[in-house]
Amino acid sequence: MLKVPDHQVAGHQARNGQLGPLIDDSGRFYKPLQDDDRGSKEVAFYSSFSSNTRVPDHIRRLFPVFHGTQLLEASDGSGLRPHLVLEDVVSSRSHPSVMDIKIGSRTWYPEASEDYIQRCFKKDRETSSLSLGFRISGLQIYGNEESGFWKPERKLVQNLSAADVRVVLKNFVSSNLPVDPNSDPDCSFAASVYGGSTGILAQLLELKAWFEDQTMYHLNSCSVLLVYEKEKVLKGERSDAEVKLIDFAHVTEGKDIIDHNFLGGLCSLIKFISEILTSPDECTTKACLRDSERDKEILTSPDECTTKVCLQDSDKNTNYSENGTIEGM
Repeated sequence: MLKVPDHQVAGHQARNGQLGPLIDDSGRFYKPLQDDDRGSKEVAFYSSFSSNTRVPDHIRRLFPVFHGTQLLEASDGSGLRPHLVLEDVVSSRSHPSVMDIKIGSRTWYPEASEDYIQRCFKKDRETSSLSLGFRISGLQIYGNEESGFWKPERKLVQNLSAADVRVVLKNFVSSNLPVDPNSDPDCSFAASVYGGSTGILAQLLELKAWFEDQTMYHLNSCSVLLVYEKEKVLKGERSDAEVKLIDFAHVTEGKDIIDHNFLGGLCSLIKFISEILTSPDECTTKACLRDSERDKEILTSPDECTTKVCLQDSDKNTNYSENGTIEGM
């Protein structure tokens, strides 16, 4: 039996007769292939990645398991359509808290059309992508059986300032849901979810170490999915916090060049989460607002994987100009 995913927080959703992914009861996620070359590119990436012996096992587990493709009745009733068959990364969780974070200051790829580049560039400027190296695409936070999930509108979370992004990352690991705008996130679960040898930060650092060396793939417009089970933390159990990379319709060949765009955005996210763990006394909205000016320049040392390096196009040396146009095209 196929059904619409309950815990999808970003991307195209199979609701109201629209085309979107489906899931089954066996832990598989069915993503319809897009009509243009994006669908074939994503299949090509998964096929290459899943059989690539140069990808270490500890990195491979950060990607959904690929089960090939399958013809299925599309969610919009348009008939049979090829679908990617992937691991449903939240299938084993009862009430998962989920955050989808799109990585990179640049979400377009060099070979894209001028129209597509301009549309992406506009969105990158209007969201936190250009300033922070990443943007939050969607999230849901589980409260309890009575309150259920807090799931803000996606347009709202995509237009957050640096200070607001920090607040959301703190709310994600707090016991008090952000229903009251005047309440401060308590970060009660930060150590259990973000910290520890198997927490989200440790997994992101493993990914960062790989991206500092790997030159096989450039992951344009890909997302990092953060998932954990709050109920387990409340019971004193391990949160089973997990990082998964998703969305590979715009992956390009690395051509022996490091993916500075993805790496820079990843480093920026790591810095935000690290500061939440190391500054528990500042886990308040007011403190986040005081930090907003500092967040405009996240990192300044090239040795610390700056967001400035994200603005460099490693293939075409394309740069953003001050007036918002794209130079070097």
